[in-house]
Amino acid sequence: MRLLLMSDTHLPKRAKALPEPLLAGVAEADVVVHAGDWVDEATLDLLEARSRRLIAVYGNNDGPALRTRLPEVAHAELAGLRLAVVHETGPAQGREPRCAARFPDTDVLVFGHSHIPWDTTTATGLRLLNPGSPTDRRRQPHCTYMTATVADERLTDVRLHRLPPRT
Repeated sequence: MRLLLMSDTHLPKRAKALPEPLLAGVAEADVVVHAGDWVDEATLDLLEARSRRLIAVYGNNDGPALRTRLPEVAHAELAGLRLAVVHETGPAQGREPRCAARFPDTDVLVFGHSHIPWDTTTATGLRLLNPGSPTDRRRQPHCTYMTATVADERLTDVRLHRLPPRT
């Protein structure tokens, strides 16, 4: 099962559209995960239409319309892997124990908010992934998203993709 992970798209404030390489990845993915801060409903509509399966949450910049359509936290089982998605996890310092305590029955937690890619594993075995942002790199050198594979209750082939600069 192929996953595509993204967060913090902030359309149309940070970019006018999702980057073409990301959209090509959406077409290839079995599951698309969005960890919040959409800003506009059009992006949600687009990903719902183009994704085989979309697992998504709202973020702190998402208004009432998106909050009506999306949960604050999403849970899914993918080929035996227990996945959770949330926008904010708090400060980087202490993130691992805080998330391990909040999500004890989870194998992988996808989060966003900081626009900073993150890939760590807690002492309890919880994998924490932040795909960064495909449209707003902030203090990062590149806009990014992630892909991964799920098989036999395991997450493998986690890859951070750097997007070319917008012209």
